[in-house]
Amino acid sequence: MTEINAQPIDEKPVFAAELTPYRSLGRRGFFVVLSISGAVCLFYGLFFLATGAWPIGLFLGFDFLLLYGALKLSYRSGRQREEVTVSRTNLSIRKFSPTGRMVEHRYNPFWARFNVSRHEEFGITAMQVSGEGRQTEIGSFLNPDDRESFARAFRGALATVTRRL
Repeated sequence: MTEINAQPIDEKPVFAAELTPYRSLGRRGFFVVLSISGAVCLFYGLFFLATGAWPIGLFLGFDFLLLYGALKLSYRSGRQREEVTVSRTNLSIRKFSPTGRMVEHRYNPFWARFNVSRHEEFGITAMQVSGEGRQTEIGSFLNPDDRESFARAFRGALATVTRRL
C-alpha cells in the first residue's frame, strides 16, 4: 500500500471542513470606509488648520492612520484558517496563522473526545478536541451559529467513524 502524507491512499476522509473567520467588510467596503473617513478628516483638518487650531488637525490625521492600521490588522487576522479532517484512522487539525505558518495536531479518532463549553444565553463558547494527554481548541474565531453547525457535523463524523468497527 502506497502512502502519501502518512495516510493510506485508499482511505478517504469521512469529514473535512475549512474554518475561516468572517469579515463583514469586503475589499470594496474597505476602500469606501477609508475614502469617506479620509475625506472627513481632511476637510475638518484643513478647517481647524485654517482657524488656527492646528493640533486638532494633527489629531484628525492621527485618527485616520489609526483607523487604517486597525482595518489592516483585522484583514491580516482574517487570513488565519483551520482545516479539520476526520478519517477512520486519523483526526487532523491543521491551523494556519495569518503569516502562513501551519501547525498540525493529529489524534486517533477512537481516543479523541470532542468537548464543547456552553453558555445558556450565548450558546457554544469554546470547542476542544482532547485525547492522548493533550488538547487542541477549534474554531475560536467562529460566530455562535457557525460553532453550532460545525459542532453538530463534527460530532456526527466522530460518531460515524467510531461506530464502523
